[in-house]
Amino acid sequence: MTTNSKRLSIANLVCIGAIAAAVSLAWIILGGTLSKRNNSANRHSRTSVNQVWGPAQNQEHLKLWYSTEDNVHHRIASQPDASEIDVQLNYEPKKKGLSWNRTYRVHFRANYTIHNASNTKRRYEFTFPLPSLDSSYHDFTLKLDDQDFSDTAPQNGGIHHSLNLLAGESRVISIAYACRGTDQWKYLFHDVERIHQFKLAMLTNFADIDFQDDASSPTDRHYDHDKSTWNLVWDYPDVINPKDIGMDMPAAKNPGAVAAKISFYAPLSLLCFFAVLILFGLLRGHNLHPVNYLFLSAGFFAFHLLFAYLTDLIHMHLAFAIASAVSLTLIGGYLRAASGKTLMGVALIAQFFYLTLFSYSFLFKGGTGLSITLGSIATLALLMAATAKINWSEVFEHMTKPGQGTSPTPPSNSHLTQQAESSPT
Repeated sequence: MTTNSKRLSIANLVCIGAIAAAVSLAWIILGGTLSKRNNSANRHSRTSVNQVWGPAQNQEHLKLWYSTEDNVHHRIASQPDASEIDVQLNYEPKKKGLSWNRTYRVHFRANYTIHNASNTKRRYEFTFPLPSLDSSYHDFTLKLDDQDFSDTAPQNGGIHHSLNLLAGESRVISIAYACRGTDQWKYLFHDVERIHQFKLAMLTNFADIDFQDDASSPTDRHYDHDKSTWNLVWDYPDVINPKDIGMDMPAAKNPGAVAAKISFYAPLSLLCFFAVLILFGLLRGHNLHPVNYLFLSAGFFAFHLLFAYLTDLIHMHLAFAIASAVSLTLIGGYLRAASGKTLMGVALIAQFFYLTLFSYSFLFKGGTGLSITLGSIATLALLMAATAKINWSEVFEHMTKPGQGTSPTPPSNSHLTQQAESSPT
């Protein structure tokens, strides 16, 4: 065996700390390189994806004006008497290069009811703003009751039309289209002070819904567990100063960003791993040499390096499993050769906990902070329980004496040795 089973000195601890610091610097460099590479790839892919899928879709509310026969040149702003809108959002994330993009398809249908409550004939003009000039629209339809005006060409970013309503007459403007977008979808109430009988129903094909900070929450919602879909409803019978309605697409985990974040937090994993090995080495009288810790650090680093580049080729979870298995094999095999089974079992358990499980939490939204907290508390509890009966004065006394540095036998085991010596043979 290559270990020194007796000596653990202050100099050794300093060397181990220097090794941990050097490897931490390597992780920071790796994380920075991955972040830079990922950001560059994101900018490139974002441009090309937006050209194909279009930007975020922001649909504005129908704009309506009317004029009377007495003053045809004076337009008065108005609002539909009722609005019934159906939106279907189909989330279809696409990978471009190294990045996943939050792309989606939207099917939009709206019925706007206009009622002339006056005693005179009125001429109504409306504009239906299209969400974006950079998007393509499919299956576009425009109807006034049963009259089809789907051939109306857009002008200045919107569909413009006019109609005459007699006193007491009502008409329904029906508009539908399908298009694609990225990141988010919104329904905007620009310059709308008050709305009546407004209802928007939204169906999503994803379960992870997220409403934008500046948008309102639905008045009713229902989750279909069988289909993993949400039915959301915004029902506004009469609302002054209505807030926009918006939906963010689910966050897409980009492997490059995940690998970079795991690399930045890797020194914390290594610190806990080293702490467990050092203290269990003291307890069992098998203290590893600093060179052993150097190779163990390399085994840790191999996981992050392999995971970072495998994610370019295969699915992120499969890349994680392969990198984790390789690292566990490297460290387990090395410790078996260096110290036998004395520390191998403890090391593999610690590595699985601090490297595999801790790093795996980064693959899920919101799991990192909790995993760090629970891991730190569990480590503290383990070390407190394992070292509670160690005579630390004796430990440091031996560590500071030249040529000694022996690992003390824990008091919990010393009385068993004395009983064995005093018992009759």
